[in-house]
Amino acid sequence: MKYTFDFSPVLAAWPTLLEGVVGTLRMSSLSMVFGLSLGIVFMLMRMSKQPVLRTIAIGYIELIRNTPILVQVFFVFFGMPALGVRLSGEQAAILAMTLNCAAYAAEIVRGGVQSIRSGQVEAGRALGMHTADIYRFIVFRPAIRAVFPALCSQFILLMLNSSLVSSVSAEELTYFAQTLDSQTFRSFEIYFTLGVIYLGLSQLLSVVLSVIGRVYFSYPAK
Repeated sequence: MKYTFDFSPVLAAWPTLLEGVVGTLRMSSLSMVFGLSLGIVFMLMRMSKQPVLRTIAIGYIELIRNTPILVQVFFVFFGMPALGVRLSGEQAAILAMTLNCAAYAAEIVRGGVQSIRSGQVEAGRALGMHTADIYRFIVFRPAIRAVFPALCSQFILLMLNSSLVSSVSAEELTYFAQTLDSQTFRSFEIYFTLGVIYLGLSQLLSVVLSVIGRVYFSYPAK
């Protein structure tokens, strides 16, 4: 069977695909910021001396890390309405990706915090530093610096996994590509282009995160 390649429908749909790229970056960026913030909260709970807080954090982290993100997306979008919580596709996507990112970020950051020697904290106290400054400059900043490459990898993976939220009609790149495929039936051209775009987005995000790492986590600390 001879197949004639025709990328003209893809080229004609560039504005639509660009809208999908913007949607993917918007949802992924929000999920990364919210996920890291929530992950730090769960990390603190995980390391707490309070058994209840520690148990809640461990249970949440294990639940999220041992279930597929697609199931989590379906639960938020299809399951939560049973509890009276109805979200749009984009809202459900951001919430599900945030919850997923938080569990992984909590464990990654916890590894960084545990790498900080207790003597460094004691040295900060001996210098008369405020507790908040000790955690900011001696604990959290060096900890995140140490695990920043792992966080970057997790953020890139989260962006790639955002393609799954098209299953709940969240308007991101894969959603528009599937819509275009149903209209033109040029599956090879569309999904080949889609793969190239995701590769470009991964490289772009990697560069942006690398710049952030050099600016905020370079030695000496600024």
